[in-house]
Amino acid sequence: QVQLVESGGGLVQPGGSLRLSCAASGSIFSINAMGWYRQAPGKQRELVAVVSSGGRPRYADPVKGRFTISRDDDKRTADLQMNSLKLEDTAVYYCNLQIFRPGVGVSDYWGQGTQVTVSS
Repeated sequence: QVQLVESGGGLVQPGGSLRLSCAASGSIFSINAMGWYRQAPGKQRELVAVVSSGGRPRYADPVKGRFTISRDDDKRTADLQMNSLKLEDTAVYYCNLQIFRPGVGVSDYWGQGTQVTVSS
């Protein structure tokens, strides 16, 4: 089985920064994509940033220029650097992993989520 462990969430003031980390473990043959999503209170989960194999990182419009996603296949990690945080960034952030396994195909996995709260 595949497991995702997220860390780095917390409480920060507006304009502050946080770095979220996602570490994957288990039977992983090839990583197709890793990304971060978020869900604010009363809203559905939405894409924040994602990077696919052979592709450029893609960001949601509200975080462009402020967030940066990085992927390290050797470490099986995906980090999200969050700068200039705003109140509207408050949400539970979820790591997403899409992998390929011989004889199985493509599968998606999700972390349990880490809380990010931006408040003065």
